[in-house]
Amino acid sequence: MLCHNDSKKLDVIGSTERITVAGIKNVPAKIDTGADSSSIWASHIRVTKDGVLRFRLFGEGSPYYTGKDYERTDFKVTVVRSSFGHEQIRYRTHLRTTLGGRTIRVLFNLSDRSNNNYPVLIGRRTISRKFIVDVSKNHTRIRSKSPKTKLAQKYLEKDPYKFHKKYVKNNTNGNIKLEQKGE
Repeated sequence: MLCHNDSKKLDVIGSTERITVAGIKNVPAKIDTGADSSSIWASHIRVTKDGVLRFRLFGEGSPYYTGKDYERTDFKVTVVRSSFGHEQIRYRTHLRTTLGGRTIRVLFNLSDRSNNNYPVLIGRRTISRKFIVDVSKNHTRIRSKSPKTKLAQKYLEKDPYKFHKKYVKNNTNGNIKLEQKGE
C-alpha cells in the first residue's frame, strides 16, 4: 500500500486484474488510466414501459454469462465518443465490484464488448484516490490472438508486400476479409 497526499492508504493493482462484479467471480478486467470511465459488457439492454433499465451482464458466448436479468431504476445515459470520432449513447449504472481486495460501487457504461479482449474496462474515475496502478503487474492472461489475427500473421509472413497491397493499402473502410483456401 502507498499513501496518498492526504495520508489515505492506496492499494496497488496491476494493469489487468481479476474482479468480482455483481456476484460474478474471477472476471478479467483491463485497468485503463487513459479511459475516463469504466465499461462492462452487457447484452439484452432495454428500458421497459415503466422506465426500468433491464440488461444481462456479458453475452451468451461469454464464460461469465449467467442469463440473469438485472434491473435498475437508478441509471443515466451518456454520449461516448470513440477514438475514431464515432458517438454512441450508452446507459450507465452502478454495480458492486471487488477490485484489488476492496469492494466498491462502480459506475459502468453498459456496452457490447464482445470484440474486446477484456469484458470489463476500469477507467480512472473508478481508481482515483483508491488505487495506484503498477503496470509491471499483470494479474490476468487473455488469449492473445484471434483466429483472424493468426491467419493475417500467416499471410504477412508469407509475403509482406503482397499482404500490404491486398489488405491494407487499398482498404479504406477498415474491414479486412481474410479467407483460407478450401473454405
